[in-house]
Amino acid sequence: MIIRNKLFVFIVFMLPNIYFGQEIEIGNETVLPNTICIDTNALNQFQFINFDENYFQFPSVMSPNWNLFYQNLDSMILCKDRKMQFYHIGGSHIQADIYTHDFRNFIQSNWPGLRGERGLVFPFNLAKTNNPSNYRFTSTNSWDGYRSVIHRPKFIHYGITGAAISCTDSLIELKFKHKKTRVTPPIHAMRIYHNRGLIPYEFNFGDDEILIQSVRRCADKGYTEIRFTDPIESIDMQLARVSKKSFRLDLYGFELLNDLPGISYNSIGINGAGLYTYLDNDNFLRDLKLSPPDYFAFSVGTNDAFVPYKDFKPQVYRKNLKKMMDIVLEANPNCAILLTVPNDCYYKKRYPNKNTDRQRDVIIELAREYQCGVWDLYGFMGGLGSSNTWREEGLMRDDYVHFTKEGYHLKGELYIDAFLKYLNLKECLKQIDKSGK
Repeated sequence: MIIRNKLFVFIVFMLPNIYFGQEIEIGNETVLPNTICIDTNALNQFQFINFDENYFQFPSVMSPNWNLFYQNLDSMILCKDRKMQFYHIGGSHIQADIYTHDFRNFIQSNWPGLRGERGLVFPFNLAKTNNPSNYRFTSTNSWDGYRSVIHRPKFIHYGITGAAISCTDSLIELKFKHKKTRVTPPIHAMRIYHNRGLIPYEFNFGDDEILIQSVRRCADKGYTEIRFTDPIESIDMQLARVSKKSFRLDLYGFELLNDLPGISYNSIGINGAGLYTYLDNDNFLRDLKLSPPDYFAFSVGTNDAFVPYKDFKPQVYRKNLKKMMDIVLEANPNCAILLTVPNDCYYKKRYPNKNTDRQRDVIIELAREYQCGVWDLYGFMGGLGSSNTWREEGLMRDDYVHFTKEGYHLKGELYIDAFLKYLNLKECLKQIDKSGK
């Protein structure tokens, strides 16, 4: 496997009772844990961060889904013979798509010949909420926006994105383009998620009209898939209503696809969302099955526990997280699941939120049960009350919940660093196994 920078390997004591091991000796050299991609200036400046504790933790060395995940990833990198679907779900941290896009930039540019595809996108700006800065939708039409956290009209049936926009115009114009990003995977096809049933619209693509190879309408599953003869880089789409009868078009998102090997990193985030939000989305599983996950990261929990200590029910949080994990595994029983411990925060800007400790206990318990990975953001950022330190260092906003732009980018570096440490560990173990040691 090709990994950037020097190969470092570690097996160390992690969270109590969740992982134990030993240093690995290769030849006469003992290989110790180390950071891989964190800037030296950050290491020196932010000494309150426990960088050496930034890694994916596992209940044992035997994690069948993660072992299969590594085998598939290794084969994809070496042979360029497949696609892999990564998903990352959460609330406002994920809707902003800053640190998740840093990770996307990394995995779609680190390995030559593996550009991957952009995957899921949603026109948040047309729904009148904050849009990721790495792409933009524009439209001459007026749209009604709906978010599953605060809008639950009977006619909206949320899918995997948890958001929707609606328009009743007879002629609708939509444009999409990449912005402020190092990776712009070509678009060979696009999947448009919309109302179930036949929608009375023709799809036109302006100058790219001659490139349309096929239009496949899947009325029962609520999407239309359009394939192009040649790749396109942006979208200029018109939807013309073919019926004189009024119709409300509900759009739940777009999936930008191509025929290239590599990873699609799908970020799913809605401001204020908790586990309960996604559990109530009617078509979440239906949509997830269309592109089944190989890797699924859960960063949901801040909103679930943003209540007074006495009002947080760990057993309810556990039940909801377990249900969501089961949904993922129904879409792909072999999916590698990563559970992220939420970052430290202050309740109402005044009280260090002790509920995060209780969430970590639940996450560790479920990691043992499901043999999945844990990324303990709460632990290595400094634990209870550490968000105040991050705020003083310009890494967290004054709400003691959200990070600044610089903080999110550092979080992205930490996420990449932990992922690379995992890959390096698996590569080392593979080499040891080959040598018979």
